[in-house]
Amino acid sequence: MELQIPPPVTSDSLTFKVHRRGPELVSPAKPTPRELKLLSDIDDQEGLRFHIPTIFFYRHNPTAFSDPVAVIRRALAETLVYYYPLAGRLREGPNRKLAVDCTGEGILFIEADAEMTLAEFEDKDALRPPFPCFEELLFNVEGSSEVLNAPMILIQVTRLKCGGFVCAVRINHVISDAAGLSLFLKTVSEFASGSHAPTVAPVWERHLLSARVPAHVTHAHREYDEQSAADAESANGDGDNLVSRSFFFGAAEMSAIRRLLPPNLSDRSTDVETLTSFMWRYRTAALRPDPSKEMRLIFIVNARPKLRNPPLPPGYYGNAFAFPVAIATGRELTEKPLEFALRLVKEVKSSVTEEYMRSLADLMVTKGRPRFSTDGAYLISDVRNFADINLGVWGKPVYGGIGTAGVTDFPGSSFYVSFEKRKGERGIVVPVCLPEKAMQRFVEELDGVFNGQLASNGRSKSAANKWIMSSL
Repeated sequence: MELQIPPPVTSDSLTFKVHRRGPELVSPAKPTPRELKLLSDIDDQEGLRFHIPTIFFYRHNPTAFSDPVAVIRRALAETLVYYYPLAGRLREGPNRKLAVDCTGEGILFIEADAEMTLAEFEDKDALRPPFPCFEELLFNVEGSSEVLNAPMILIQVTRLKCGGFVCAVRINHVISDAAGLSLFLKTVSEFASGSHAPTVAPVWERHLLSARVPAHVTHAHREYDEQSAADAESANGDGDNLVSRSFFFGAAEMSAIRRLLPPNLSDRSTDVETLTSFMWRYRTAALRPDPSKEMRLIFIVNARPKLRNPPLPPGYYGNAFAFPVAIATGRELTEKPLEFALRLVKEVKSSVTEEYMRSLADLMVTKGRPRFSTDGAYLISDVRNFADINLGVWGKPVYGGIGTAGVTDFPGSSFYVSFEKRKGERGIVVPVCLPEKAMQRFVEELDGVFNGQLASNGRSKSAANKWIMSSL
């Protein structure tokens, strides 16, 4: 089996010009209520006070006679009638409590044209993160990334020379998670297709995930362990030459990973659980931490199916997930077989219950809305739902998912993105950000699993290193 990891695409190997018009505000198409809406205590935590980017590439449809910019702009205005809090501005009250001032001012929108075709992206194998010239496809308007008193969404629609287009979206994470953003974008898609109302009506109801009175923390929540400033700086890779790469895991790669596991455990584990344990173990080996250092796996768990008393409405678009953490030393992860990591992943996934979520909301108000600990941490989030954003006559995206590896000042995060290769093979693309030397070792670790190019399999280590260096 050949591990297919193309060389990273840089702005030098794929350059193009983007002509942007000035940013404008798109406000609701009809008058909306002016009110103050409190966020939930799951929304309102320090670790979510940032904007997260996603990007969607759509092919040209010769039967589509409409301009995608005009269609999406109009659909956004209609969608914001229903999702009107997103057109407001975040304010901070006593004890740093966040609320939305529903001003109706609108979200930021940028119209653009690129001297580039979708085929050129595909020819360069550039339809996976890190995207070349990403900042051109999602321009950072000055002041727009502020958490307070700024638009909560920024959207840039860029027409391509071939008739296709790129829709890049950045959203303030405290207002919504991936599932909530998908609901919003699917409603935009429905209006773009000519609908007059959303199929799933949006629901605010943030009080359903607010702290109890009195607050009563019943779980340990080690994901919020206190960390020193030095530990945080080390976790962020400050001073290191960080590089980003994407890795494709199709059926053949997943079969190879499962062969590292006992059959009874492999058969009872999902692809996401299996891949997460694999990424955690081999990334740790590449980093070469102190053997006694605690390494953390933060596994994002959607809590919507866990909540029953009461359940969250289908249209709930707030944050409804947890950051449960698995912890093991560097020595345990790298010296014990893969099943050790997998069992920890399965345990932490099952730890998220309804009571866990209630306890988490209580922790936020009793501990001053702490940030999750990033020391020795690797965060995994499954955002494959973005591949289903069917945009009217343009259909599903060629690529729909996260725009980068890492978020804000924490590069130690990866996202699972649904991906289909040009020959039709489907799988998961995982962007990874590591220090340069650790990335070389990570590729070598994967090479040893998938290609058998290490010395133990009859090839010299220098030959493996030569292959790695040529692909970086």
